Amino acid sequence: MPMALSQSFKDLCAVAPPPTQPLGKLESNSPSGKPPLAAARRSTAQDLLQEKYNVKAIQESENDKAEIVIVCEPEGMSLQMGGLHPRASLYEKPVNLEAAKQAHAEFRRVMREKGVRVLTVREILAYGTADHVGARVELEEFAMLASRGALTYKLADGYKMEEIEEKDRYYLSDEYKRTVLQARNMSVPQLIDTILINPTVSVAPSYRDTGLNATYSFEPLSNLVYTRDQQVTTCKGIVMGRLRSPQRNLEVSLMKFCLQKLGLPVVGEIQEPGYLEGGDFFPAGRDLALLGIGLRSNFEACKQLMEGDLLGTRRFAVVRDDFEQHQASDRMHLDCVFSIVSDNVCIMLEEMMGADSPTRRLVDEYTRGSDGVYVQTKQGVEFSQYMRDNGYHIIPIKPKHQLEYGCNILNLGNECIISVHMETARQIVQSPHFYGDVQCIDYSPITSMYGAVVKRVPRRF
Repeated sequence: MPMALSQSFKDLCAVAPPPTQPLGKLESNSPSGKPPLAAARRSTAQDLLQEKYNVKAIQESENDKAEIVIVCEPEGMSLQMGGLHPRASLYEKPVNLEAAKQAHAEFRRVMREKGVRVLTVREILAYGTADHVGARVELEEFAMLASRGALTYKLADGYKMEEIEEKDRYYLSDEYKRTVLQARNMSVPQLIDTILINPTVSVAPSYRDTGLNATYSFEPLSNLVYTRDQQVTTCKGIVMGRLRSPQRNLEVSLMKFCLQKLGLPVVGEIQEPGYLEGGDFFPAGRDLALLGIGLRSNFEACKQLMEGDLLGTRRFAVVRDDFEQHQASDRMHLDCVFSIVSDNVCIMLEEMMGADSPTRRLVDEYTRGSDGVYVQTKQGVEFSQYMRDNGYHIIPIKPKHQLEYGCNILNLGNECIISVHMETARQIVQSPHFYGDVQCIDYSPITSMYGAVVKRVPRRF
C-alpha cells in the first residue's frame, strides 16, 4: 500500500516541485566541468522558488496577502522535553502535547481553507532527501556544523584525552560523527529529531572492555513552534534575527537553512550586540516599518537595519518600551500589545495608551534622506498618538483580554484575521472601520507556551 502524503508535503511540492535532474548531469561553468558541491546540492535537492516561480521574499505591509506560511508542528521529543520543565523552557505553564497537536492541526486547516499553502519545518528538512543525495548530505552537514553543531561529541568533564585509549579517540572525532549521521546508519526522521533535540554526548573512559561510557544532555528547540521570532521580512527581504534566550540560538540557523532550501534569499543577519525578534516587527507599507525595543529586541538591531539598508522604507518607527519590560505580564514583544488588522486599523492594549499611562510606549521616528542615511526626525511621541497621526483607527483591548492573547492575531492579508480570543474578535468586527473577516480558533494548548498564532509569513508575488 503506498504511503499517504501529508497536506504539508503536497503544499511543498506545489511551490517547490521535486527536482528531476540527476546530480551527475548538472551543467557547470567551473574549470573542471564539474559543479561545485554546494551549488550542486542546491540545484538538485531544491527547486529554487525564486527562479522557477518568481517568488520574492518581501513583505511591504502586515495586510499583504499571505500565500506561503512556514510553521513548526508541536510534536516530537523537542516539545516533550520542553514540557518537562515549562518555566525553564520559556513556557507560561504546563503543556498538553496531544491537545497542542490537535490545536495546531486545526490552525493549519483554517489557513489552507483560506487559500494559504502551509509548509512545516519537518517537511522542508526532509524534502528531496529520499531521491537526491545532495539534499541528504546538506541535512547531515547542518547537523554537524550549524552553530556549534546540532550533534556534539565532547570529552566528559573531569577527564583528559590522555585517559582515552588511542584506539578509542576516533569515537570523539567529526569523522565518526559523520559516519553516525550517514544515510545507512540514520533515517531522515531520526536525523531531523537529532537536530531538533540538539544533543551533546559526553564520552568518558569506562576502564572496562567496552572502552567508553556516554552521558547525554539536550538543548531541545522547544520554542520553534513560534516561527515568527527567528527573522523579520521587510520591503528588502528576509533578515535573520538574534534571539535573547540562549536556548533558542539554533532556531535562527535552522530557519535560515529552511528558507535557503526553498530558494528564499536572506538579505541580512543581525550581529552581536544586536537582538532582534520577529514578534517586535511590523511592516506598515512602503513608507513605514515599526520595531518594538525593550525586553527582547534592542536599538543596536535598529541601527543595523538602518545602516545596512535592510528596511526598504522611507521611515522607521522605533517603539520604545521604557517603563515596563515585563515578561510575566505577557508583554515581551510588541505583538503582545499591538497588531495591524487592516491598512488603517490597529488593535492596542488600552492601559498603555495615553501620555499619562505608566506603561506607555514612546516612538522615535527615523527618516531616510536622499543620501540613504536615516536621521531622527521625531522623538518620544506617545505610541497611540503616533498611530493616529499616521491615519490609523485604534481598537483598544482590555488588559484581561490582552492577557488571554487578544492582541496576538494573525493577519493573512486583505483584512483576513485569525484570532484566538473571541471577545477581541468581536471587537474587531464591530469596528466601523474594519471591513474584513475574523475567524476565532481555540489555541489555548499552544498559548500555554507563551505565544499565539502569529507566524512567519513570506509573501509571494
